[in-house]
Amino acid sequence: MTQQPFSRPGAIDLSALKRPAPGPSAATGGPRAPAGGGAASATSYALEVTEQNFQEVIERSMTAPVLLVLFSRSRMPESGQLADDLATLSGEFEGRFLAGLVDVDVAPGIAQAMQVQSLPLLVAVLDGRPAPLLQDVVPLEELRTALTQVMQQLATQGMTARHQPLSGAAPEAAEDEDAVDPRYAAAQDALANDDIDGAVAEYQKLVDANPADVEAAAGLAMAKVLQRAQGVDAGAARAAADAAPDDLAAQTLAADLDLLAGDVEAAFGRLVELVRRSAGDERNQAREHLLGLFAAVGNDDPRVLKGRQSLASALF
Repeated sequence: MTQQPFSRPGAIDLSALKRPAPGPSAATGGPRAPAGGGAASATSYALEVTEQNFQEVIERSMTAPVLLVLFSRSRMPESGQLADDLATLSGEFEGRFLAGLVDVDVAPGIAQAMQVQSLPLLVAVLDGRPAPLLQDVVPLEELRTALTQVMQQLATQGMTARHQPLSGAAPEAAEDEDAVDPRYAAAQDALANDDIDGAVAEYQKLVDANPADVEAAAGLAMAKVLQRAQGVDAGAARAAADAAPDDLAAQTLAADLDLLAGDVEAAFGRLVELVRRSAGDERNQAREHLLGLFAAVGNDDPRVLKGRQSLASALF
């Protein structure tokens, strides 16, 4: 991947572009099939960006990342393949980012507003602010790997929100907050049957298949907590931890039990203090265990955000 300085850091200047005209297309951002004649998937997270809906697309980045790919099939045909690949991957990442396909031949004003000097250009937009990802055509697998790394980095910063699909979702399913995602059905069935090892295995399969699946990673982390606590005498484990405050195994097990008992702050605090007091490999193991508990609770939980601040303070 070739990374070059973006010619204009900060918010994109939208003043030269028109506001969306009233009507259904402007209100929804006008989801369309990917450029180049590819058929839109039943559930789409990619749309054609025009000068009319550009501002609305940028505003979507206040919810979750938007990846804009600027391309021209007439001037650089291979750049169109990058756009097609990004559209494909947006479906695989299931809303972790919205793919905005900007054909600069159709929307030259967008290229002008972003001061684009070469094609193709892939830009990540978060909270309305752009950052360049690459200015080169790369194979699909390389692009998938790069985007997985970007999404994982954002997840570690607590940015785990997703976009809603642009088309194809049944309204009744979208409104049913209790509906079980079929991807996680096997793992949840295993948990319901007290098959903790089976749940760990099922969640591990999902994470191996898609490392950017934050929900699967959280499920795996919590299933591992349950697995470690299986058959443990909680009273004896807590007594052992109280008697040996610097014992890594005793403290991590007690933290697991704290978490399962609902005392999240105590679990985090126990390990933060262990990190503060320890050094070397033991310190790193305590930190890794704490990161696993963060994942189990969820990176957007306020207690996790506070715990991360405490961990940073203990480390530095």
